[in-house]
Amino acid sequence: MHKSEYRKIYKSKRAALSEKERVDLSIDIANQCLKLPVWELEHFHIFLPIETQKEVDTTPLITVLQAKEKHIYIPKVKRLELEHFQLTEHTLLLINKWGIPEPVKGKTINTSILNIVFIPLLAFDQNGNRVGYGKGFYDRFLRMCKKDVLKVGLSFFEAEEQIDTAPHDIDLDYCVTPQRVYVFNPLD
Repeated sequence: MHKSEYRKIYKSKRAALSEKERVDLSIDIANQCLKLPVWELEHFHIFLPIETQKEVDTTPLITVLQAKEKHIYIPKVKRLELEHFQLTEHTLLLINKWGIPEPVKGKTINTSILNIVFIPLLAFDQNGNRVGYGKGFYDRFLRMCKKDVLKVGLSFFEAEEQIDTAPHDIDLDYCVTPQRVYVFNPLD
């Protein structure tokens, strides 16, 4: 099946979730993230959800990161690239034209400091391939990160058997669902 078909299917699946289901599943995902072998790391990049797309609510996971006193960074769309800002208690957020909460201003960072990136997605497969919205923002961003940055997808749904890939696609190291943690490229 082509990625465009997966996009339609998984957008429809997410649209069918009630708000209570979305909140409960997002909490389950945050709890599953506690099983990741990443908690000695310091610099965590996380997306803020597009509410209208019923993305995973990362608020519970951000609460975990804050409780563990991690440095947290969030993206802001700038043309076809992402800029990255440290998230603090003073960070002011505004919703952009695509419905993405973004920092208005703040301290930008170089992606080389990041240890782990939590990635939004629509679907993924048993090999760590993922389907996003098709604009390539995260593929471009991940290419700018250091080679050993951990790439962790967050998904309401379990893995597909196999998804077609393109040469520019960057695969996941882990994917976390409400039921489990998938491991593709474990830490050595």
